[in-house]
Amino acid sequence: MRIDILTLFPDAVEASLKISILGRAEKKGILDIHAVQIRDYTENKQQQVDDYPYGGGWGCVMMAQPLKSCLDDVCAKAGVKRRRVIYMSPQGKTFDQGCARRLAADYDHLVLVCGHYEGVDERFIEECVDEEISLGDFVLTGGEIAAMAVTDAVCRLIPGVLANEECFTGESHWDGLLEYPQYTRPDVWEGREVPPILRSGVDREIARWRRKKMLERTMDKRPELFEKFVPQTDEDKALLDEIDAERHPRPVPPKIDCRRAEEGDLPAILAICGEAKAFMAAQGLDQWQRGYPAEEDFRRDIERGDGWFFTADGEAAGYLCISRRSEAAYAAIEGEWLSCAGPYLTIHRIMLADKWRGRGIAAEMLSLADDLARAYCCAGVRVDTAPGNEPMRAMLRKNGFETCGTIRLVGGTEDGKLRIALEKPVER
Repeated sequence: MRIDILTLFPDAVEASLKISILGRAEKKGILDIHAVQIRDYTENKQQQVDDYPYGGGWGCVMMAQPLKSCLDDVCAKAGVKRRRVIYMSPQGKTFDQGCARRLAADYDHLVLVCGHYEGVDERFIEECVDEEISLGDFVLTGGEIAAMAVTDAVCRLIPGVLANEECFTGESHWDGLLEYPQYTRPDVWEGREVPPILRSGVDREIARWRRKKMLERTMDKRPELFEKFVPQTDEDKALLDEIDAERHPRPVPPKIDCRRAEEGDLPAILAICGEAKAFMAAQGLDQWQRGYPAEEDFRRDIERGDGWFFTADGEAAGYLCISRRSEAAYAAIEGEWLSCAGPYLTIHRIMLADKWRGRGIAAEMLSLADDLARAYCCAGVRVDTAPGNEPMRAMLRKNGFETCGTIRLVGGTEDGKLRIALEKPVER
């Protein structure tokens, strides 16, 4: 790889690029780096490289002639090569690892033009430059720092410059991720210990730990970079699932039990009912706000064997009534039931304690109704809700219920109230 840097400050450029890894690679003949003084190609005794801009304005602009003469000379000396002429400019595309890989793979001669003052004559850019590159959305006093950064990033990818490919394939940005953390001796410094996995000697586990840290670091430090990352291997997908589980632990599902309610359960049932009424009121619903359901409703359920009491991890969690009795209100539905003929079960007074909302207990309640319906050879399970009780209907739809029409309640404190009727057919 040959790189020519056209600059007004060649000594500063060479002082940086002729040492360390790049310097050793050049001595081996792997690299051929030149910092070329643009002033040597002027056509006047003063070695003038800039002049005032047409149209007025601050500062001066670098002239096209010295730049073009300098470029022609370095191209002639380099001979026929796969060449790319690049102007280091804040208006260029932002340089990244992908760009470095492209330049290293596609070309064996790069010419990096370093501007100064207020820039360079646009005609030189139009005539001679293949692309413009920027280090980022900021402005430097000259292009030398940017040119040295591009040179370093590209040259270290040339075979033989580094000891082996792993020196750069595991580093930040190679595959869109940041590099894993590094440690050296001593084992403990300032109370901070080297992660034990790195001292285990198990190469497979060390590689997995490092890959996971690359994913985590990119996720935390460069979220905009992580958004573009697409896992290509099963291991990456498994590691991402592992990270997600660690950062967003799922609650352990409670141990849910149910049995027919007994009179001794009434205090707990009434407490759950109170929370359910308060929850509906907070949602702006008028359902269950006129004294229903009351203690006598639950006593009647218990006496008939229709009341079911649910516990979660041993705590009172929910209650519902599952009845085999026909409902007078359901006979006059505005719409049509899914199971027009045959017996059905009806769900009444389904309620949950506040602590256990969203923990899967409602689904267990509806599953119990399904089981009982099959045991009793019923064609469907029916339920009704207040028109505004969308959370309840959403939960019912999620568990297989379909809206069938509307009914009006018969008797009690809510006599004549409109309700939405839903049903779930029983699968045999």
